[in-house]
Amino acid sequence: MNATGFEPAPDQDPDTASAPGRIVLLTTSHRVAPGLLSWPAWQALHAADRVLCADGAHPQLPYLREAGTAVDETSPTAEELVGACAGGHTVVVVATGEGEPALTDGLARLAGSGRIQMPELELLPASYDLPGARLLDLVQVMDRIRAECPWSSQQTHEGLAKYGIEEAYELVEAIEEGDRDELREELGDVLLQVVFHSRIAEEDPDAPFSVDDVAGGIVAKLIHRHPHVFGDETASTPEEVKAHWLRTKAIEKQRSSVTEGIPLGQPGLALAAKLASRVRMAGLDVPLPRTEGIGYELLVLAARAEAEGVDPEAALRAAARLYRDAIREVEAPYPPDNVKE
Repeated sequence: MNATGFEPAPDQDPDTASAPGRIVLLTTSHRVAPGLLSWPAWQALHAADRVLCADGAHPQLPYLREAGTAVDETSPTAEELVGACAGGHTVVVVATGEGEPALTDGLARLAGSGRIQMPELELLPASYDLPGARLLDLVQVMDRIRAECPWSSQQTHEGLAKYGIEEAYELVEAIEEGDRDELREELGDVLLQVVFHSRIAEEDPDAPFSVDDVAGGIVAKLIHRHPHVFGDETASTPEEVKAHWLRTKAIEKQRSSVTEGIPLGQPGLALAAKLASRVRMAGLDVPLPRTEGIGYELLVLAARAEAEGVDPEAALRAAARLYRDAIREVEAPYPPDNVKE
């Protein structure tokens, strides 16, 4: 045994001593429960002459040993690993979370030198991330920030409310601007608000809930409101899908008025359009107020936009952007110091 704690392979039969052998680098995902490995991974582990792992606390080790696989906790150099494969031996290296960069770099240098006969090298993913697996990372990061960050640890639902509104507006702007990189970033910022509020909610002494409860609730809602996907109903057009959604939502909510559930704190044009939409969908005959004033004129325009399938807020923002561009063209010849409030 050498200074690294790695015991080289025993003397080989002269007939097989020249066989270079095989090195299998086994990678796993920390986002998948330990022990849930692919069948090719288990086959490689059971067939290996030796299984090595540099991290004695690797989460896979107890499960490998329980399955009868002996694992040596050691960190050989590239030269030592190649020597252990001599004679046709197969050595499986269970990679640590960093992926064994020092070892793979060393193997690459040996292969490039041309001085020795290299074993067969194989990278074998033993477990894969499922779609959405990085959300687990976000939850873990949020847990640590909530516990260790002086600012984040003091935040409340009420204190964060304004950020939720800001991030939603920034998301809408990214969509309207068509900036894909900005869209991805803003979606992340909105997602952060969900995870942050969910983490705060875990600490409520009376009615705690977690991000899993939030996700479970929306999953149940989506399944229930899509009977044409998860049930026996049929829908072949977007209009039929919307009818299913509204019907199941009405049964769930049991509201006494079509105005229930409409947040009055939203922007005025959006509020007016939402009210007009509820009236139209319910088939009610509710005339618009006939009163003078800019507010009532805007109400009429918002109702008209909704009836024509136009989002009045988006339409006004588009017009405002054109107005902004026109302002910049006019002020371009003037230095910024001449621009006053």
